[in-house]
Amino acid sequence: MQSEKVLSGKQLGFSYYMTKQPPQTSLDGEVNLYLEDCLSVMKRIPDNFFDMVVTSPPYNMNLRIRNGKYCSRQIVKEFSTKYDGFNDNLPIEKYNKFHSEVLSELIRISNLVFYNIQIVTGSKRSVFKMIGDFADNLKDIIVWDKGHGQPAMQEQVLNRRTELILVFEKDTPKGAISRKFESGQFGRGTLEDLWSIPRGRSTSKKHSAVFPELLVETILENFTEENDKVFDPFMGTGTTGVVAKRMGRGFWGCELGEEYFSVAQQRILGMVAE
Repeated sequence: MQSEKVLSGKQLGFSYYMTKQPPQTSLDGEVNLYLEDCLSVMKRIPDNFFDMVVTSPPYNMNLRIRNGKYCSRQIVKEFSTKYDGFNDNLPIEKYNKFHSEVLSELIRISNLVFYNIQIVTGSKRSVFKMIGDFADNLKDIIVWDKGHGQPAMQEQVLNRRTELILVFEKDTPKGAISRKFESGQFGRGTLEDLWSIPRGRSTSKKHSAVFPELLVETILENFTEENDKVFDPFMGTGTTGVVAKRMGRGFWGCELGEEYFSVAQQRILGMVAE
C-alpha cells in the first residue's frame, strides 16, 4: 500500500515513499526516494530506465581473517564502524552474491554504472572475482586518490590511500571492448583516470563514509547531460542526489537506514525547493 506523500512538493516532482512496496507508478517526477532495499526496488524498474548510476556500496570493513579463515571482528563504535545499525561484515560468499546480483540489475536498468569500491580484507576476493565475471561490461577503472591513507591495522599491510571506481557500460560489444565512452561528454586529452579528490565531510554523526560532492560532480559533468536520470541504490545521506539536483539531473535513490534516509530527504528536498 502506498504511503502519503508527506513532503510539500508534488508540484516539485518529489515522491517520498515509506512503504516497503512502493508501486511501479513511483517512477515519475524528478526525484524519487525509497526507504527499501535496492534489489527489491530495481526488480520493478524497466530495462534501460536510467542514464547513469553513481554509487558507493558498503565495503565489508568488519570482516577479518583469523587463523586462515574469515570471521567478523568485534564491532565497536569507536573503531572503523562507518555505519549506524549495519555491521558491514557479510560472509565473503554472501557479499559476492549480493553485489553480483546488484551489478546485474544495475547493468540491466542503466546504460552506465559508476561503482565505487575499496580493496579491504572483507571485499578484495569478491571485487577481483566481479571484475572477471563482469568483464564484458567493464569499460574502465578510475583510481580515486584521497590524498592520504589511514594507518594500516598491522605491520606488513599497505595503507589504503586510494579507492577504485569500476565503470560499466552496457553497450560494449562482446569480444571488442573499446576505450571510448559512448555517453562521454569530454574532449580528447581532457580527463585522466586518476582523480585526486579529498574525502567528503560527514553530514551525520552516524555515517562517516561520505562520498565527496566533487567526485559526483566530476562524474556527472563528464558523462551525463541535463535532465538525465541518475540512480544511487546505496543513497546513504544523499550526496549523489544533492549534486544531481544542483546540476539539473533527475534523481532516484534507495536507502535502508531510516536516519540516513531522513537526512537525505532533507538535503535533496532543499535542492528541489531552491
